Amino acid sequence: MIKVLGIGDNVCDKYLHRKIIYPGGNALNIAVFGKFMGAETAYLGTLGDDEVGQHVYSVVRGLGIDLSHCRMEEGENGCARVRLVNGDRVFLEGNHGGIARTKPPVLTKLDESYIAGFDLVHTSIYSYMEPELPKLRRAGKFVSMDFSNHYDEAYLKQCCPYLDCAEISCGDMDEEEMHQTMEEIISLGCKHMVIATRGSKGACVLVNGKFYEQSSQLVQARDTMGAGDSFITSFLIHYLDGIRDAVDFSEESGERGIVSAAEYQDILIRLCLYRAAVFASGQCQRDGSFGFGKEVELTDQDVEVMEGNKALKF
Repeated sequence: MIKVLGIGDNVCDKYLHRKIIYPGGNALNIAVFGKFMGAETAYLGTLGDDEVGQHVYSVVRGLGIDLSHCRMEEGENGCARVRLVNGDRVFLEGNHGGIARTKPPVLTKLDESYIAGFDLVHTSIYSYMEPELPKLRRAGKFVSMDFSNHYDEAYLKQCCPYLDCAEISCGDMDEEEMHQTMEEIISLGCKHMVIATRGSKGACVLVNGKFYEQSSQLVQARDTMGAGDSFITSFLIHYLDGIRDAVDFSEESGERGIVSAAEYQDILIRLCLYRAAVFASGQCQRDGSFGFGKEVELTDQDVEVMEGNKALKF
């Protein structure tokens, strides 16, 4: 199986109604879900030295994920306040990545050599890694970035030329708008594919000018936190692992079964979408992004936010 590196954001989601923090964050989730799938994974990011950062470090290290290139900084770790409504997460307020916002990783030559050893390198719009994208492109075999739904055309123009794959969240878009956005991302320089997740509406992938649709496997969700990240992780790991086998047969080989790389790729994409939908539905049965909650005391600000239901600003 391929090697996976998540680089950028990590947080703890503080569930105010439960007084529990759960580790997560898009880049970290990719590394953790990859580990759950049996891949060799690592995480590179900035961790604060507070209780939240210590909990993230302890959990991720305990899972056997390589943290050797992480940065430890004095200050608050990323943290977002959350409540659940019928299993769906509602973000209330956060600290915008904490210390990682002002001290994101600045990649060294040693980091670049390390990154070159991975088959998939993934970052996100919440990672403050935009200045480092040229280095990721230079070192990475396959570079992926999640834009969530917090992007504009100028930001896409800035980032897409360095990417092999872009992910967007499209739960509030109709199909036409989603397809147009995906095509725009390719036109702006994203080299290989675009993945659009739509929550209970399923997902869509654009590869080689063709759209592939996939329904969600609907379940009674315990918590949908991280479901989209788990879908992306499963799809990319299975796809990148499988596409290495693509080959065109010679004419002398005959025409029985699958004999072209293009036909194999088409079938592979459909299979990977199916497997990703199944994997994501399983993650909806966990608390938080991937479990490992820790009880904490609520601060006065936590209580104020919970009572006022302040909306989270990114």
